[in-house]
Amino acid sequence: MKFSVLNAMLITAMAGFSTVTSAADYRQNSFTLVYDGAIKENIAGKVNIHPVKYDLHGLQITANVYTPANYDPAKKYPAIVVAHPNGGVKEQVAGLYAQRLAEHGYITITADAAYQGASGGMPRSVDIPSNRIEDIHGMADYISQYPGVDTSRIGLLGICGGGGYSIKAAQTDKRFKALATLSMFNSGRVRRNGYEDSQISTIQQRLQVATDARAKEVATGKIEYSGDADLSDEQIAKLPYDLYRQGYEYYWKTHAHPNSTFKYTTSSLLDLMRWDAESNMDLINQPLLMMAGTKADSLYMTQSAFAKATGTNNKELYLINGATHIETYWVPQYVDQAMSKLDIFFDKNI
Repeated sequence: MKFSVLNAMLITAMAGFSTVTSAADYRQNSFTLVYDGAIKENIAGKVNIHPVKYDLHGLQITANVYTPANYDPAKKYPAIVVAHPNGGVKEQVAGLYAQRLAEHGYITITADAAYQGASGGMPRSVDIPSNRIEDIHGMADYISQYPGVDTSRIGLLGICGGGGYSIKAAQTDKRFKALATLSMFNSGRVRRNGYEDSQISTIQQRLQVATDARAKEVATGKIEYSGDADLSDEQIAKLPYDLYRQGYEYYWKTHAHPNSTFKYTTSSLLDLMRWDAESNMDLINQPLLMMAGTKADSLYMTQSAFAKATGTNNKELYLINGATHIETYWVPQYVDQAMSKLDIFFDKNI
């Protein structure tokens, strides 16, 4: 199905590879990482990256584990699970924060979501909240068995859509002793209401489109996709939100990766539109840190969820001055601000 320019939720990274030169070229990194300062090779005594695969309910999940400098599997280390944004992959912002946390002394893991990236699952690009939440539980399962991990000291960091899914995972999975989110994106609220609640009047029409897509899958086997738009640079410049405009630059140009796409099966909307990251926020009794840029047009989602987190007395809303949503993914001064806060938060609470 074709969405309007307003509805087009960013862009598939793959479409631009023939004409776009990436500032962080995945082809120049042996691990296909696309963030500044990424590990290029494992060196003894330094932070190392370990590509791994594991089974999750019959699907093969592809992940990267980062170990701190002078890692000794006979010792005990705190660990942090990092959940990537909607449409993102482990080689982008999730990998950047996982590496930076490993530089601070944590064992970290970030995995491609099932049905997405390099992980298994058909059809491709299913985006169902229960799957994404289970991905986070699965990362905790795997890292809990990793040599050197202290299972009593596991934290969780969710970025963008991964932040919304991390909120839900931590509500019930008490292996996570502390929860942090960065530029949290409530996928259910946005798919249901539109960005900045701009499409409430069309909810029923869009639900019918999703229903028709599911019926078509059953009847013909043909998969309908949404969120994927072939827009020119001029069209992108006219998009009304920084998240969309800067997301295009990030995912198509400066940090493009062939496994990263913002399309999702239209039938996924049946699950997305009845789901909400903010429900049951009172179940979070762990220390909570929610971070977002002061200029992020997605800030309202972090503020709304934070206000509902009544089950913990140890919570903080931290605003990164001057940052937009996407700028928290890669702009050094904003990443440094977020990391300074994360290091203190996890050091204190796990």
